[in-house]
Amino acid sequence: MSCPRFVHSVFRLVLFFIPYYFIATPSFSQNLAFEKLLESLYDESFPIVMPSQIAELSNYQVLDTREKSEFEVSHLPGAQWVGYDTFKLSSLSKLEKEMPILVYCTVGVRSEDIGKKLREAGFTRVYNLYGGIINWANAGKELEAKGQATERVHTYSMAWGIWLEQGEKVY
Repeated sequence: MSCPRFVHSVFRLVLFFIPYYFIATPSFSQNLAFEKLLESLYDESFPIVMPSQIAELSNYQVLDTREKSEFEVSHLPGAQWVGYDTFKLSSLSKLEKEMPILVYCTVGVRSEDIGKKLREAGFTRVYNLYGGIINWANAGKELEAKGQATERVHTYSMAWGIWLEQGEKVY
């Protein structure tokens, strides 16, 4: 009679530990969870570009919408810092309205907000980098700081840092 009770207890334990298995399993489950998170954060109507779709950053005017301290840790090569809390359209007078603009931040939420402001100002070819600098680094793409290649990535906070799989986390 104790056998069904034992089976029931084991079954409950297995159900309890299944989520931990997927959390502990490297990249596949983490990427899936990260994608689900991004899906919940993004406005579907705003265009995105995947890191894998970018062969040449020089095809874009690249704008970093993070704060200055984040930018100084690392950024995409050739990126122009525009900030988020301090963002001013007036500081972007040299942007070409016809050339595509790539905006990014840590995961893509702040950059989407800035991208919408750019579109309202008449820039029609504005794209958000899918997954932000975290996804860029996870894709093995180059980062720089002070003109030198770096592996350091400012992940905004420890909580957001769980999504960084490649590179050195900085908070």
